[in-house]
Amino acid sequence: MTRSNPPGAAGRRGPDWAADRRWQAGFLIGSALGVAATVIGRRAERSARRGLVDWADVERLAVARASSAPGALTALELRAAESAYREAMAAVVPRLSEALGTPLPGVVERAIVVDRAGWVRANVATFRSLITRIEDDLLAQVVRPGGGFASAAMVIANRWVTTRQMGFLLGFMGTRVLGQYDLALLSAEAEDGRLLFVEENIRATARALDVPVGPFRTWIALHETTHAFEFEGHPWLRGYLAERLEKQLSLFSGSTSSLGRDAMRALGRTLRGEGTPGEHWMERLMGPEQRQLFRETQAVMSLLEGFSDYVMDEVGVGLVPGVERISARFHERREHRTGFERAVLRLTGMDLKMEQYKRGEAFVRAVAEARGRAALDRIWTSPVTLPTAEEISAPARWIARVLDGSSAGAGAEGTAGGRATGFDG
Repeated sequence: MTRSNPPGAAGRRGPDWAADRRWQAGFLIGSALGVAATVIGRRAERSARRGLVDWADVERLAVARASSAPGALTALELRAAESAYREAMAAVVPRLSEALGTPLPGVVERAIVVDRAGWVRANVATFRSLITRIEDDLLAQVVRPGGGFASAAMVIANRWVTTRQMGFLLGFMGTRVLGQYDLALLSAEAEDGRLLFVEENIRATARALDVPVGPFRTWIALHETTHAFEFEGHPWLRGYLAERLEKQLSLFSGSTSSLGRDAMRALGRTLRGEGTPGEHWMERLMGPEQRQLFRETQAVMSLLEGFSDYVMDEVGVGLVPGVERISARFHERREHRTGFERAVLRLTGMDLKMEQYKRGEAFVRAVAEARGRAALDRIWTSPVTLPTAEEISAPARWIARVLDGSSAGAGAEGTAGGRATGFDG
């Protein structure tokens, strides 16, 4: 016996059936989207964990920028310049060893002539080794397991921005650095530093200053070889700086939750001319311990750069033909940068390096004039005899503390952190 449906029943079931089908389809589509979102989120997390910076892209961008500057040289021209630097170093090393009382064996063999792209590649490796030490801690703070697409996307976007910032910075520096004592402070092996001479920039600067390129090369070689003296003649300095740098990196990696927001605020205040006189905008991003380390670091870096500037002028007399003219024109050029250059230096913190030259040389010259050049040897005795941040600006306080043994002027023990030192045009 068959059962018949009431009249109109099929018509009533039609819309219900269709709605049910739409609900099922919506459920399936929603589930598929959920799965897709999970997959995308996990892939985004994996991508985010690849690092804070795309170093291959940094190198590509920086090399492209640096290589586009006028005055590019061929590989053959670079090789031809090597003999000129060997001659310069052969004259510089014995004169410097005599003046400073410290032999520098092997430094001549570690002098390399590079183009701008070569300098960029060397420094990409240095920056990468520093960032790698804190990268895992930083990523762990912003990319948490299961955090999903949003947090990962933020890291990926930040990586894109940071990569381009680093590429611009290294490309900009690559067109200006003349020479560099390249020392990997945090290397697992205590390898000797090497001297890099950026021949394209040296030639371009000599032309801009209207000075002979030969004596100018010797003058730059004198500066960088003095950096070799500072580190290789006093082995304690390298380990001391490495320890301080490790501490700075550790403090930085633990305090990044609001760094981007705070940086924008500090930068905005700087552009509006606000802030404490004498305080760099970077200091506003730091806690008390970081700020103290920062200032002590600047004191030691000022000493390193200022001592080299002092030596290149004092020892350069009789060694570098026309050294007075070269020095006067070079320092005048430093003081007359374009508005764009000054803005970039300020925003990137490179203005600190320019200040290091002036403050450091003023300190060294004041000590030499007050107590003679032999008094400068006491600077390099130990960490205790390094000038503090306050003493760099008040040499009489260092003289009282170190040379006269007075407690007057004694401050916190000088501390520092740093990396390879370079000479900028």
